[in-house]
Amino acid sequence: MELTGQIEKINLNIGNEAYAKSELVLKIEGQHVTDYVLIEFGGTRADLPDLYKDKIGETITVAINIGGRPWTNPEGKILYFNSIKGWKITPVQK
Repeated sequence: MELTGQIEKINLNIGNEAYAKSELVLKIEGQHVTDYVLIEFGGTRADLPDLYKDKIGETITVAINIGGRPWTNPEGKILYFNSIKGWKITPVQK
C-alpha cells in the first residue's frame, strides 16, 4: 500500500540500542479533512527518513505495511493497536 502527502515532521533515531527506529509524519490533504499519519521506519530502514530531514513540506509517496495487535489491560479488557511501518520513500515529481 502507498500513501502520498507532504512531509510534516521527522523524528530521527528514537529507538534504542536493540532496535533502531525513526518516525515521519505525513500530511494528507483530503476533500474535507486533513489527516496526519505517523509512519514508523525500523530496523534496517530506520535511516530512510534521514534523507528527507531538510525537505519538510515536500510531497512524497511512502510504501507502507499496516499491522495490528491485541493487548489485554490489567482489568482484563482487550484493546487493539495499529502500526504503520514504512519501507520505501519516493519523491513526487511536480
